[in-house]
Amino acid sequence: MQMRPLGHSGLSIAPLVFGGNVFGWTADEATSMRLLDAFVDAGFNMIDTADVYSRWAPGLSGGESETLIGKWLRQSGKRDRVLIASKSAKDERNPGLSPASIRQAVDDALQRLQTDVIDLFQAHQFDPDVPQEDTLGAYAELIAAGKIRAIGASNFNAGQLQAALDVSARHDLPRYESLQPHYNLVERDDYESDLEPLIRREEIGVIPYYSLASGFLTGKYRKPEDLADRARGGGAGKYLNDKGRRVLAALDAVAGRHGVKPVHVALAWLMARPGISAPIASATSVAQLRELAAAATLSLDAGDIQALDAASA
Repeated sequence: MQMRPLGHSGLSIAPLVFGGNVFGWTADEATSMRLLDAFVDAGFNMIDTADVYSRWAPGLSGGESETLIGKWLRQSGKRDRVLIASKSAKDERNPGLSPASIRQAVDDALQRLQTDVIDLFQAHQFDPDVPQEDTLGAYAELIAAGKIRAIGASNFNAGQLQAALDVSARHDLPRYESLQPHYNLVERDDYESDLEPLIRREEIGVIPYYSLASGFLTGKYRKPEDLADRARGGGAGKYLNDKGRRVLAALDAVAGRHGVKPVHVALAWLMARPGISAPIASATSVAQLRELAAAATLSLDAGDIQALDAASA
């Protein structure tokens, strides 16, 4: 499987990243272990998590995903085959991006993950209350200490990311080598209007989340009754409109031409987008994971991409 560079970080990733928000939430411990084994054995290598995963679920407080990944790393012996990406800034235990919060968040994550280094550590959201040079200076210290290898930003807008890049260049500090934005076939405007020109100019890697629009782009949510009793049904429901139906129709048509499913086409469209390193997607069963993995072998032609672009414009 062809690896792709993640910015100038020196890290190379396979074209699909596993979204670890499901670990300890919709995937129990045993299922999580099977999923991680299957993901790595299929040739993929980056696992994305965060200190707040999955605090939103009843009875959970955050850190469950990292803890399960840590157990798997210890039990599987596959640490050298994976890249671990984590995030902080949203957890009330280590809030924001102050140097003190970042240092503690990294130490806490390392303990939960049972590893010596986090390959990609990301700012989960912009912090307007902390000067960017303070944040980036703390990251520089952590890189020098060998606790993290590279840094990324999540949920930054173009102005915030550009300002961070300017600070890095001006003060000779590490720069954000990746961006994790909300981006998919039905959510294009915010990323493509401002962020895409910036990341392509600066050669920053992009690992978009909500790649399947809360499952909508799999094609399994086509009418309101399809949303009932689904953990992510609420998120997918907002796309049940004229635009969403146009996108599903285009996905169906392209999938039919290739003899695949809409989910393969939706991910392959992202993988083919210039500047995208790898979309993030989650699975709660090995069968689902294999379905996602198949997208990495699908090549869309110019006509396919034009049809999808037109339907989702």
